[in-house]
Amino acid sequence: MKLGILVNTDKHPQDIIGLTNAAVSKGHEVIIFMMDDGVKLLSSPSVTGLCSKSGVRMGFCDHSAGKAGVSKEGIPSQVVCGSQFDNATMNHNADRVIVL
Repeated sequence: MKLGILVNTDKHPQDIIGLTNAAVSKGHEVIIFMMDDGVKLLSSPSVTGLCSKSGVRMGFCDHSAGKAGVSKEGIPSQVVCGSQFDNATMNHNADRVIVL
């Protein structure tokens, strides 16, 4: 199963980490896309570090990051700087999507 996690707030970092770890431990793939205030979590190594787990893909909306003043410096290279097209692709490819 592919689980999509749409992150549009910065209020639930522990939930993102817990859901991702639980899904991966069960052999599921996880696609995380951050937008709006969710891009503020790009400064959290515990959140961005999820991209190094096998079966996890992560991306964020470049427009949202610019609007929120989030620096792209220090973000792991595996985290894709993208657009709402990446959000649409996640929603298309995921079997289930959770919004946090």
